[in-house]
Formats: sequence, C-alpha cells, structure tokens
Amino acid sequence: MLSLFGGIVLGSFILNDFSLLSSLENIFSLFVSLLSEAWILKTLAFAILVGSIMALIEKSGGIEGFVDFMQHKTGLVKSGRSALILSYIIGIFIFIESTITSLIAGAVGKPFCYKYRVPSAKLAFVCDSTAAPVSSLIIINGWGALLLGLITTQISLGVLNLDALDLLLESILYNFYAMAALVVTFVAIWFNIDIGAMKRAKHKPKNEEVLSSESTTMFYMLLPIILMVLSVFMFLYITGDGDILRGSGSSSIFYTMLFTLVFTLFYFVGTKNMTLSVWSKTAYKGALKLLPIALILLFAFGIGEITTELKTGHFLASLVSENLSLSFLAAVIFIIASLISLSTGTSWGTFSIMIPIAIPMALSMDANIALCIGAAISGGVFGDHCSPISDTTIISAMATDCDLVEHTNTQLPYALIGWGVAFVLFVFFGLIS
Repeated sequence: MLSLFGGIVLGSFILNDFSLLSSLENIFSLFVSLLSEAWILKTLAFAILVGSIMALIEKSGGIEGFVDFMQHKTGLVKSGRSALILSYIIGIFIFIESTITSLIAGAVGKPFCYKYRVPSAKLAFVCDSTAAPVSSLIIINGWGALLLGLITTQISLGVLNLDALDLLLESILYNFYAMAALVVTFVAIWFNIDIGAMKRAKHKPKNEEVLSSESTTMFYMLLPIILMVLSVFMFLYITGDGDILRGSGSSSIFYTMLFTLVFTLFYFVGTKNMTLSVWSKTAYKGALKLLPIALILLFAFGIGEITTELKTGHFLASLVSENLSLSFLAAVIFIIASLISLSTGTSWGTFSIMIPIAIPMALSMDANIALCIGAAISGGVFGDHCSPISDTTIISAMATDCDLVEHTNTQLPYALIGWGVAFVLFVFFGLIS
C-alpha cells in the first residue's frame, strides 16, 4: 500500500511540475473521481463480498466435506501435485471472468494445499497462471467483447476493411504468451519444478479463527460456487440486454457476489447449518479481513490513472523506430505491450492503447495484422498475469492466503520463461509471414 501510494504521489508531482498544493489537490481529486466511478465501487465491493462468501463457505464445513469426498470416496486427490492439478483444471474450465477464475480455483485448491503442506505461493501461481491466459484464449466473455469492440472501431474508422470477428479469432491463434503460460504452469506442477523465489516458499498453517466447523456435506461449498458461475452468465446476459458479449463485467461480478451472499443466508441458515447470528458474524469477519485488499485495489486503480495521464503507454509506443524491420514488428509490439501492462497493471487498458496503434502499423508496413493483434493481446496478458498492481494478481494472492509480494516474486520466473517462449515465436512467425 505504501509503495502504490508513493507512486501516486510521485506521479502527481510530475504532472503538476512539483507544485505541492497542486499535487495534493490532484491526489484528492483523483480519489474522489475514482470513488465516483460505478465500476470501481462495484469492484471494491466485490473484493469485500468475496471475503464474506469465502468465510461463510469455510465456516459451513462444505470445504472439509469436499476434501473428504475427493480423498476418500473418489481418491482423485492424493498428493500436493494432484491438488494443484485440480485447481489448474478448474482454472481452465471457468473462463467467464479472470477474477472469478482465480477465486474459485483458489477456494477449491486451498484446503488440499493445507492438507498436503503445499506453499500457498504455489497455489497462487497456478490460480493466476490460468486466469488471464484462459480468459484471453476462450473469448466468450468480457475479454472477447472488449477485443471485438476495439477491432470493430478500427473498421468503423475506415482503417480496416475486414470482418472483425474473423480477425479476432485468427489473432487468438497468435496469443502465444497465454498458451506458453498454460504449458509452463502444467509442466511446473507435473514435474514439481521450483525455480527462483519459489524454492524458498514455505507452507503456512491455516488460520483456525474462522475455519472451526466440522466436515459436513460438500454441497455447502459446491452449490454457492455453481451458483456463482451460472450467475455471471445470467448477469452478463441481463446487463448486455440479451447479448452476453455486451454485458458489463464489473456489474455482473458485483451482482453475482451479492446474489451468492443472499443465497448462503437462506441456504446455510435455512438448513440449520448455522444460526443467523453466526452467519452475520462470519460474513462480517470475512469482509473485514479483505478490507486491506480493497484498499490495495483502489490504489492500483489510482496508479493506473496516473500512468494514463502521464501517457506512459503512448510514450513507450513512440520509441519504436520508423525504420523498424517488418520481420520484428510483432515482437516489438509484444515488448511494448508487455512493458505497458507491467507498469500499469491492466491488460484491458493495454489492449485499448496498443490495438489502435498495432493495426495501423501493421497496415502501413504490409505486415500480418492478426499476428500483430495477437502480439498486443499477449503483451497485455503478460502484465495482467504478473504485475503486482493487477487486480488478477491481487485477487489470486487473496484467494490463496498468500502475501502479495511473495506471490509476485515467486511466479515471475515462470512468467518470464513463458514470455521468452512467446517472444521467440513472434520473431519466428514475423520472419516467415
């Protein structure tokens, strides 16, 4: 929090020519404007409601029931590796929204990791490595809606004369970073490969303050999670006036969390799993526990606004020489998009900056347009995956009880391996295109 706030202060000083009064006024105005944005308030509320729901599911004993079922009745989870594989599979199949992906994969995997003494940093790495990459590859979600909208805008401006959906689908085949990240993660799990800071990651015993319930039926965990997944689709459909791709992601996840919280009230209290008093106290404690996460998210949004005002992304893009070789265009777009997303913590913001830049560059140089769009998407996903100020990174750490700095440090070496593989592929396809 101190680091993020320090970055906001320094950015404000730069924007205001180091005038103290103007800078303080700018910082005040920044937070007022952030807290006036409906989608930001919904995202912050989402983070707090997540705390309540996770605490209630844990208190209900449903997680212990699920662990018991998977271990003794199916025998599918017998080790730390199979526990991580389970979270990996969940991360692959829940592609509706990156934050929901991290949240559910973390909630399901966490009790097994406690059982088999797997470091929470390793689980956080698995949750984060499936969230943004999968959401950007299976585009029946808000990610697809944004990307399709950005490409369609270029067509409406007369820059392109192609079918937007066909171009998007072709560019997904060049989303090399997302593919590499998924492969690297699976290999790291299967062969138990610890590199860099992950070698020093330790298992932390679970906090028994809230998790004091005995094992009950696993449906106390499964039903809220299934409802959560289905509700996101439902609210995307509602907010999009019948079109899921046009639905509001922030509104959908907020309404989903609220709906799920109300469901747990009727389900847990109605089945006498807990009293109304216990439900209220548990929900309150869970929300209180995640207030710092909401504050980190607010500061992350703040520094994103500051870097936008400083035109960080446009500055990095302007560094590309006009004499750049056609063969290396996609690789350079990938590098720039990676730097922007890493420094701003937003993949969607990076897409919004880089796709309108990448398409005209590709056209003017007669390059492979889909390859260049794929490079912009890959670079955006990289930063969303491993930037410490990305909401997905923060929520992956939150969902697995892992320290944010530890999570960032432990997953970065794996992300860089995936980045290196993607870079080589962009150079190769740039040469043969």
